[in-house]
Amino acid sequence: MLLLGIDLGSSSVKASVIDGESGKCLATAYSPSDEMKIIALKPGWAEQDTEIWWINLKAAIAECTQKLGQKKNNIGAIGISYQMHGLVAVDNNNKVLRPSIIWCDSRAVGYGEKALKSLGQDYCLSHLLNSPGNFTASKLAWVKENEPELFSKIHKVMLPGDYIALRLTGEICTSFTGLSEGIFWDFSLNKVSDKLMNFFGFDSGLLPEAASSFSISGQLLKSIAVDLGLPEGIPVSYRAGDQPNNALSLNVLNPGEVAATAGTSGVIYGVTDKKKYDKLSRVNTFLHVNHNNSQTRLGVLLCINGTGILNSWLKRNIGNSLSYNDMNNMAEKISPGSDGLYILPFGNGSERMLGNKDSGARIAGLNFNVHTNAHMFRAAQEGIAFSFRYGLDIMKEVGIDPQLIRAGEANMFLSKVFREVLSTITGTVIHLYNTDGSIGSARGAGIGCGYYKSEKEAFNGLITVGVTEPDKSRSGIYENAYLKWKELVSQL
Repeated sequence: MLLLGIDLGSSSVKASVIDGESGKCLATAYSPSDEMKIIALKPGWAEQDTEIWWINLKAAIAECTQKLGQKKNNIGAIGISYQMHGLVAVDNNNKVLRPSIIWCDSRAVGYGEKALKSLGQDYCLSHLLNSPGNFTASKLAWVKENEPELFSKIHKVMLPGDYIALRLTGEICTSFTGLSEGIFWDFSLNKVSDKLMNFFGFDSGLLPEAASSFSISGQLLKSIAVDLGLPEGIPVSYRAGDQPNNALSLNVLNPGEVAATAGTSGVIYGVTDKKKYDKLSRVNTFLHVNHNNSQTRLGVLLCINGTGILNSWLKRNIGNSLSYNDMNNMAEKISPGSDGLYILPFGNGSERMLGNKDSGARIAGLNFNVHTNAHMFRAAQEGIAFSFRYGLDIMKEVGIDPQLIRAGEANMFLSKVFREVLSTITGTVIHLYNTDGSIGSARGAGIGCGYYKSEKEAFNGLITVGVTEPDKSRSGIYENAYLKWKELVSQL
């Protein structure tokens, strides 16, 4: 059996098809070739047209099926990974009512803060394991207050992956982990939080029915199958937010295991079996994909908004025609510490690990006679790695203290500088694997449809392709640079 994985990001949609038995990737593609548009009508806003998602999903799948030829008829299950915390609202005809308010939109921070104050910190942290913050529930509260006529037309609200599943199958459904990432879930009562729903004035009927991440939620509609060039009736048997799914793709399923990503945003994601929380909500806890009534599996997530998006900004604005590989090579030629240049990469909205401060990015120590574009590239990568260290120190307070970090061979982990600084400043070994979100969601589909009889079977073909260990000869240099960088953060 072949397995199709879809990864809906904020920059692109990627699709991959793997051979279920060997785990080998047979075809992969992404669309668009540059980046999907993010609509920002006001500072701090971030929306996307859901139709753009669908157009690029079709393009990515079409490229995969072209590579596969008649083998495409052997695709037996579909898995979906998606950008977390977004809001999609549809009416009774399943028509989208407004552009999706996506993960990095910060307009709802005040609504989350009001809920935290009114519901009480003790309740929110002990029952929700999070502040309502700027998550999906708070985004919906913003719509309710600011777009009341539109709100009155809402039949169901969904996360981005739920919407893609709806387009594929015609069925509206979500997952338990999805409800937790929207901050609708009461971890103590193991159900949707009535107290939060009542506070915001939400009818429980707005939320779809939920099921396990590994379950069949519908079959590919005939009309959609024709449009995608696939056989009808293929089950959609897995869905998860991008970070839980990234952890799955790296076989991070058990307590103590940690995954990291450094794409548009940077994330450290650790698995635990303890219901712990950060009193300041700088890290967030969700149900992991393999959580069930017989085993507690929670994902503790720390997000750094300004990682790959900072690198992208530098490429567009000072990189001219340079590729990311060119930028990485230039950064390698600069000494550790970037000759006193520091960059704080917080230029993409509110940072939870900084108490939801919308502080913006900072460049400090810039000397016109010393520093070049190459210094900027290295200082950015060092600053992002320092952000991971800053966040990991917070995570240690809730029991996440890794010696090993697993990551896919992608995005900023392709940079030798970034890997070296991150490994050295955190004292962890980094293992890179031949996987990504779309391959992970394909493996998830195999688990969900029952093709794999155990989780272990699903990771055939997962191979370590690189190892980075701390560079002890440079640890002092990086530690001193980090302390100066941290002092700048304290001034925000």
